[in-house]
Amino acid sequence: MRYLRHARTYDHPVASEITPRAVYAARRDWLRWMATGAAGATLAAWANRQAWAQTRAPGRLAALPGAASKVAGAVTMEKLTAYDDVTSYNNFYEFGTDKADPARRAGRLKTRPWTVVVEGEVRKPGTYDIETLLKLAPMEERIYRLRCVEGWSMVIPWVGYSLNELIRRVEPTGNAKYVAFHTLADKTQMPGLNSRVLLWPYVEGLRLDEAMHPLTLLAFGLYGEVLPNQNGAPLRLVVPWKYGFKSGKSLVKIRFTEKQPQTAWNVAAPHEYGFYANVNPTVDHPRWSQATERRIGEDGLFTRKRPTLMFNGYEAQVGQLYAGMDLKKYY
Repeated sequence: MRYLRHARTYDHPVASEITPRAVYAARRDWLRWMATGAAGATLAAWANRQAWAQTRAPGRLAALPGAASKVAGAVTMEKLTAYDDVTSYNNFYEFGTDKADPARRAGRLKTRPWTVVVEGEVRKPGTYDIETLLKLAPMEERIYRLRCVEGWSMVIPWVGYSLNELIRRVEPTGNAKYVAFHTLADKTQMPGLNSRVLLWPYVEGLRLDEAMHPLTLLAFGLYGEVLPNQNGAPLRLVVPWKYGFKSGKSLVKIRFTEKQPQTAWNVAAPHEYGFYANVNPTVDHPRWSQATERRIGEDGLFTRKRPTLMFNGYEAQVGQLYAGMDLKKYY
């Protein structure tokens, strides 16, 4: 069956096990500063975020800074995943099914000019160019966990703003119950489209209340810079409590609908990939357990896998969205 073709790509390469010297030094300086008792909890979180970001900013792409987010749950204090790991180990099947394919092949993607069509059940449909979207709302930095269905995870400092900033401006009608997100499908730029592993274009979807949640991010950058092509440039979705395949990349269309949209992986393998895709350690994938995960960059011989957290650790913020639902049936 076509969807099994990707199963061989889930091996995990050994990532660097050595913390960069600059990162270690920044962390040590921050701990010394904290020992003075000079900061409260909020300032401490911001100082830690700044120390990591400044020390590890790659300086490879255009800068895209963001202010500290005030959204509840938008900043985790966990160690960030190294930039090189974030940008070299990717799922972006439009460029190939191997985790290294996007970094090797996405350089051909042209991200200017770029437009996003907003249509469907909205009072103000329209076409937005990327420059307009960049200025639509103040940029924030959100340090989110990213958990993928194959069992690996990362911690990434994204830059963007809540998707609800755009949604409010287009004014969904009373018929709007869902939002579908379409990724670019251009064979001249995306060699992976020649494979039949999925039906193209790649489409993902959310319920409207999920899309409106403050944690749902329209992301334009990471690590204080614009998104690398392989990570979904020039803009992508990030839904931190769901498995990574829900967060569509290189978006060209956002469509509001009354009926639940058909999504790429749910069409390809409905018994493996449900519409909701909420991170749930008690619901196994048919071919592997979801109870634990491997954090990329912590692949040492004696490193144990981490227990997977319900809703990827965002249960306090989003659990109420699913009150009364059978989360094993609606996986």
